[in-house]
Amino acid sequence: MNSGSGKEACHRLHADGAARGNPGPAAYGFVLDSPTGAEIAAGAEVIGETTNNVAEYRGLIAGLTRALDLGVTKLETRMDSELVVRQMTGEYRVKNAGLKPLYEAAKRAAARFAGVDFRAVRREENARADRLVNETLDRALESESPR
Repeated sequence: MNSGSGKEACHRLHADGAARGNPGPAAYGFVLDSPTGAEIAAGAEVIGETTNNVAEYRGLIAGLTRALDLGVTKLETRMDSELVVRQMTGEYRVKNAGLKPLYEAAKRAAARFAGVDFRAVRREENARADRLVNETLDRALESESPR
C-alpha cells in the first residue's frame, strides 16, 4: 500500500474481529504497539449482530483511527483476515455491498499515513487482538444470559 521511504520506525497495529454465528453477536479489537514493541493503545467493542468480515473491518478502522489520533505516521498492520488484507492491498475486489462502505472508510484512514502496509498473519501471531475480541464478546454474552 503506501510504502513509506526512509528509516523512520514503524508502529504495529494488530486488528481483529469475530462473530459468533456469522452473522451473530460480534465484536472487534485492536492493539497498537510502539516501534519498540510496547503496547500504547488497545480497544475492543461489541457491535451487535453482524458478520465476521464486518467485525474485522470495524477493528481495522478503529485501530487506524486510534493510531492517527496518536500521531502515528508509519504503520505495519497485521490481521488474520486474509480477505480484508487482500482487499486493502488491492489483490481482491470488494464484491459484497455491505463491506464497500467499510472498505472505503479504511482506505481513507490508511491514506492519511505517510506509510502503511498490510500483512495477513496466522491467528497465533494476532493473539492479543484475538483475545481482546473474544473476552469482550464473552462478557457481553454472559451479561445477556439469564442467571
